[in-house]
Amino acid sequence: MAQYPKPIGIYYEHPEWFKPLFAELDRRGLPYEKIDAAHHLFDPSEQESRYGLVINRMSSSAYLRGHGQGIFHTAGFLTHLERLGVRVINGTVASGIETNKARQLDLLAGLGLKFPKSRVVNHVSRIPDAARELQFPLVVKVNIGGSGAGIVRFDTPEGLQAAVEAGQIDLGIDQTALVQEFVQPRGGHITRVETLNGKFLYAMKVYTTGTSFNLCPAEICQIPDEPATEGEFCLTEAPKKGIQVESTTPPAEVIEAVERLVAAAKIDVGGIEYLVDDRSGEVLFYDINALSNFVADAVNVVGFDPYARFVDYLEQELAAATAEALAQ
Repeated sequence: MAQYPKPIGIYYEHPEWFKPLFAELDRRGLPYEKIDAAHHLFDPSEQESRYGLVINRMSSSAYLRGHGQGIFHTAGFLTHLERLGVRVINGTVASGIETNKARQLDLLAGLGLKFPKSRVVNHVSRIPDAARELQFPLVVKVNIGGSGAGIVRFDTPEGLQAAVEAGQIDLGIDQTALVQEFVQPRGGHITRVETLNGKFLYAMKVYTTGTSFNLCPAEICQIPDEPATEGEFCLTEAPKKGIQVESTTPPAEVIEAVERLVAAAKIDVGGIEYLVDDRSGEVLFYDINALSNFVADAVNVVGFDPYARFVDYLEQELAAATAEALAQ
């Protein structure tokens, strides 16, 4: 086995999501250190990092667990690592896309990819103005959401106006949100496409369990006209929750679009979600997720262990980064 002078740093916050990754690294005997993204410090004056490779797994839903400060701290830490020449998996560009839904829509628009009709607001008072340019039903989605948090649906202008006047809408930790037309997915499912090293890895259909789907990356639910924020639930835990998922292969043009998208976002490992609009038949992309949690029970759902392939990739990247450092 190759010897590496510096370990892999795994920068993460969620206590459970990455246990399969740690187990695969342990099985192979690869050196790594866990970095607590919720309680972290670094020296910006240092000129060398202790890590040969860093994996950014900071979650946009961290504020649900009292760790919202980690989201903002991450930008500075990743900038520091990149200045030192450290190879960062899902670095500053990917992280900036992951934590900003408005940026996601702008990236989609720039690539000519369609998404649900939306407006971006930075104050609750502008939500009714945005809604007048859209068709009901619609959803309000906080800009930094993660795991489907902070999404509410409104079926009528009256219900929306009442919620605004009652101060019932929270725009989240950066006080920015999308106002977006609700889209009924054809076939009752959305599709999540996972990518690794810029290439298609697998895809799965995720079927809704209610009469509506709120377009968030991790929530499958029905939301009444009375606003209600949704609890945390990771889409990738769907098999454990009894939600129907099945392996699928998207059309070639969708895979090509997804690969263009992750290349533009500089996402090394991540998930893209889309649906087919039941009214128009159009493919609409609606979420770019650089915090890729592979589906639970993956061997049975997609036929292989994606963590094994992920660690193959990490080992290749660590070897390349080590060789480059030794050559200098």
